Amino acid sequence: MEQLVGIRELNDLIERKSTFVDALTMGMNKVIVGQKHLVESLLVGLLSDGHILLEGVPGLAKTLAIKTLANLIDADFSRIQFTPDLLPADVIGTVIYSQKDEKFSVRKGPVFANLVLADEINRAPAKVQSALLEAMQERQVTIGDSTFALGDPFLVLATQNPIEQEGTYPLPEAQVDRFMLKVVIDYPKKDEEKLIIRQNLAKEMPRLSPALTPADIIAARDVVRKVYIDEKIERYIVDLVFATRFPKDYGLDNLQDMIAFGASPRASINLALAARAYAFIKRRGYVIPEDVRAICYDVLRHRIGLSYEAEANNMTSEEMITEILNVVEVP
Repeated sequence: MEQLVGIRELNDLIERKSTFVDALTMGMNKVIVGQKHLVESLLVGLLSDGHILLEGVPGLAKTLAIKTLANLIDADFSRIQFTPDLLPADVIGTVIYSQKDEKFSVRKGPVFANLVLADEINRAPAKVQSALLEAMQERQVTIGDSTFALGDPFLVLATQNPIEQEGTYPLPEAQVDRFMLKVVIDYPKKDEEKLIIRQNLAKEMPRLSPALTPADIIAARDVVRKVYIDEKIERYIVDLVFATRFPKDYGLDNLQDMIAFGASPRASINLALAARAYAFIKRRGYVIPEDVRAICYDVLRHRIGLSYEAEANNMTSEEMITEILNVVEVP
């Protein structure tokens, strides 16, 4: 009975504290036509303090969505266009010598912002990718002898183009694992595309005023941490992740030779964190299995290694996740 009262109070708290979700969604929808899943994923990443990798062909409003979100939360925004000749110093900053003052000083790079857009991250060589990914993991940057903490919130939103592979440096699996979500963006529907044409022909993009501040996001994250996860849901999350590692134990013998390696413990952590944020967006103080299933593809798709046999059979990680979701018992 006490637990029911506690969850009721938590529901009321989340109902009050999550009102800004509507304001953010409405603001995004004024500029971005369709792409509901992209908008939801950006909010999940923002509320659960997780970085996002966006994959989609050019022109699907990836950059526009991120810039719009930065405007709505009144956050510092920087965009880094990744190119093959980019250097780590171009991202994190460098030490420069001033002849006037006769001393060295630190010039900070574009990574010092709340929202950092790493555009076409797979176009830069490994040392640039690792400089950014170190900042993502440690939330700090070392330039010369000085170490600087990055601001809060700090969110990296990286994009990559799946169709052009010439002149690209694919992210290694260990680095891709640092991204909480990998969101695959598809083309808009016909009626959505008509709206996109009208908006662009009018040449009058809606002017957005900030709906909240970075401090509000940090406060909201504290509330998201209070969202209740039952032990049965925890067991469900662990079962989903273990099914990617030991498919035979779950009656998925056909996947045994298709998976080179399963999802890491980061997958379990991120499934729980993202499910909490998703429940918060849906104005609920507790996580239900549907929350886990809704974010499962984005959390797991980049964490399952496909074997040569899977590639030969044109099998994707999404198909494997669907099979796992169909087989693992829902609490």
